[in-house]
Amino acid sequence: MLGFDLTGKTALVTGGGRGIGESIALALAKAGANVAVISRTESELEKVADQITALSRKVYFKSVDITDKAAIQSFVKELVEQEGKIDILVNGAGTNKRSPFLEVTEEEWDSIMAINLKSVVFASQAVIPYMQKQGYGKIINIASLTSEIGMKNLTTYSASKGGVSQITKALAVEFAEDGIFVNAVGPGYFKTKMTASLFEDKQKVGWMESRIPLKRTGNTEDVQGAAVFLASEASNYVTGQTIYVDGGWLIS
Repeated sequence: MLGFDLTGKTALVTGGGRGIGESIALALAKAGANVAVISRTESELEKVADQITALSRKVYFKSVDITDKAAIQSFVKELVEQEGKIDILVNGAGTNKRSPFLEVTEEEWDSIMAINLKSVVFASQAVIPYMQKQGYGKIINIASLTSEIGMKNLTTYSASKGGVSQITKALAVEFAEDGIFVNAVGPGYFKTKMTASLFEDKQKVGWMESRIPLKRTGNTEDVQGAAVFLASEASNYVTGQTIYVDGGWLIS
C-alpha cells in the first residue's frame, strides 16, 4: 500500500516564510522530507528553518525574489547540487489587494500577477527539468475559492488564481509521461497575515461562517493533510486536480 511517508524526499516551498506556505513546509518536514524554503523576508525564513531543524530534517533557506526567473533558477540549481535531486515543489507564494474593479491600477495588477501566477511558471520551469531527469516529481500549486467563483473587489486576485488552476491542468497533461504529478490545493477563508484585516470585521467573519457548512473559517493547519497527500506516493494516480479545503463552501 502506498503511504504518506516522505522520508528521503527533498521539497522546495516558495512563500515558505509565513502563512499557508509555512504550514505546508512544516507538514512536509514532519512527514520526513528535507525542506528548502524561499521568500523575500529572511527573518521569517529563519524562524521556519529553526522549526524544521528541530524536527531533525535538513533545511535550506534563502531570501529570493520569486518573481525573478534567474534568481529562482539559481537557487534550484544550488539545492540540487546539495541534495542531488528535488522531488516536491510547492508554489506557495501569494499576495492580494482588495480593490473595486474600476480602481485597479496597473501597478497592482502587475504585482499580484507576478507573485501569484508568474512565480508559479518560473519556479516550475526551474524545477521540472530536474524532475524529468529522475522520472518523478510532485508539484503542488495554491489555488483559491476564486479559482472557481467570483467575488466582489477581487478581480485581479481571481484572475491570478483562475490562472493557477488552469496551469495546474495544463502541466499535469504535458508532463504526465515524465512521471510528474501536478495538483493544487484550494484553501477557503483562512486567517493568515495576508487576510488578518478581514478577520477584524466581525460582520464579514459572520458572513463567511454562514456560507461554510462546517460553520468555521480555516486555519493554516487545515491544509496540511491535503498537501502531504499530494506530495506523497498515496496520490500516485491523482494529477491535474484541485482539492478544495474550504469547509464545504463550494459544494454548498
